[in-house]
Amino acid sequence: MDLNKAMLIGNITRDPEIRQTAGGIPVASFSVATNLSWKDANGQKQDRAEFHNVIAWRSLADIAGRFLKKGSKVFVEGRLQTRSWVGNDGQKRYTTEIVAENIIMLDRANGGQGGYQSPYQTDSRPTSASGGQNIASNGEQIITYEDVPQTGGYEESEINVDNIPF
Repeated sequence: MDLNKAMLIGNITRDPEIRQTAGGIPVASFSVATNLSWKDANGQKQDRAEFHNVIAWRSLADIAGRFLKKGSKVFVEGRLQTRSWVGNDGQKRYTTEIVAENIIMLDRANGGQGGYQSPYQTDSRPTSASGGQNIASNGEQIITYEDVPQTGGYEESEINVDNIPF
């Protein structure tokens, strides 16, 4: 049995960039910063930020483009994927990114920095994109790929990493 799972809680470092593959499949790319704090041998607090590239496909890409903004706090769940290509200088290059399967927006609706107003909202409580109540115990909105209305019958095998426009 194999497992490839990545989970992050952090802040969006740039607005999502939305593109389409040659086949018309939407793809969003954005970055999430996570922070690590510790005390060194002298007892001094140390901080280090890590920046993680995230890719979202199809309807999740559309949602990321509409609701995620620089500074927004998010939980991203997905899998790690490494791609390679040959650069203009002839050198083989690699990048590792997280392919998002679920995104939970942790900013409160209508409040705080980076807050958002969901177009799917039917009352004062946030709802999932499918219209059903999908709320965490602290009132945060949860939108997952499964909650999003599907816009096409795409098969995973239809996506070729060579067609990714970035």
